Amino acid sequence: MKKSAAKSSPAKAKPAAAKNLPGKGRKALITGITGQDGSYLAEFLIAKGYDVHGIIRRSSSFNTGRIDHIYLDPHVKGGRLKLHYGDLCDANNLAKLVRETQPDEVYNLGAQSHVRVSFDMPVYTAETVAMGALKLLEAVRVFQAESGKQVRYYQASSSEQYGKVLEVPQTEKTPFYPRSPYACAKLMAHWATVNYRESYGMHASCGILFNHESPRRGETFVTRKITRAVGRIKVGLQDKVFLGNLDSKRDWGFAGDYVKMMWMMLQQEKPDDYVVATGRTITVREFAQMAFDYAGLSWKKHVAFDPRYLRPAEVDLLLGDPAKAKRKLGWKPETSVEQLAAMMVEHDLELARREKTLRDAGHSMPDFAGHDQ
Repeated sequence: MKKSAAKSSPAKAKPAAAKNLPGKGRKALITGITGQDGSYLAEFLIAKGYDVHGIIRRSSSFNTGRIDHIYLDPHVKGGRLKLHYGDLCDANNLAKLVRETQPDEVYNLGAQSHVRVSFDMPVYTAETVAMGALKLLEAVRVFQAESGKQVRYYQASSSEQYGKVLEVPQTEKTPFYPRSPYACAKLMAHWATVNYRESYGMHASCGILFNHESPRRGETFVTRKITRAVGRIKVGLQDKVFLGNLDSKRDWGFAGDYVKMMWMMLQQEKPDDYVVATGRTITVREFAQMAFDYAGLSWKKHVAFDPRYLRPAEVDLLLGDPAKAKRKLGWKPETSVEQLAAMMVEHDLELARREKTLRDAGHSMPDFAGHDQ
């Protein structure tokens, strides 16, 4: 197994010295905090001294695994993270939470974020992604009008909005051509944010994030589906992974790099929209080869095609141009796709080893099916 490609993951933010905390005394409200991006952003903000409030959906099972390491029981002093039950579909609840938390910054990361699933659940996707953003923007607008306090708002826009791309690479000025219910919903949320900025003078910005991955990526997303399978195949727990369109090209970066850009956008005097990307694209096939090679396996022996994972309308090529982010904010990605693949494979190899140990000891484990590329 190769070791040179791996880069230590900046998964855990290092606490800064108290006197140098730029966010001390500031409060942030995050939707989607239990997701990949929300967990990295919460770490990042807490390390800067913020008090972080996160909105989570009510569930009979725990869904906070990505943030358990930064959460303290409310009975313990010193906790910087507070969780609140809520839902992007509930406008009254969102307004109540904004009034109660009185945030300085709001990060809207919550969504039904799986593109393929959005074809099966288009109405729910639109309710959470499009209408959820509108309800949150309105809650922030009303709170500002009533309190006189400025709230800086970040909207998680998506490269999927470009869809059937009309120019390569894609910039902030490239026309959008969405190709999925998810992308259509994200497009409405994006333009609603721009409209609230222009109509009400809100400090509201959109980050048009291209694909960003990590060991915390959900296991039904294609990169994590691949690296999870690599780990399980390496230890003998499965033999094949089934994928859809291997020729799709994506601009893949590390989520831990991208959340820093979210914060940087809200620290600017004027709000604006930015492409957040690496400026490099590779195919799903190439990512699979990269991941299997790192583990010393042949991808051709273990990757199989399944048409069930094809989208009704495909997006063939996404390639972002982050020149504006670099020029105006000084941001650039720090993690290459090779380092990203190595990081994810290392994590999932360890996960697979633990799973195998438990199975060998006679403990039943749920099968990893790897659905929904």
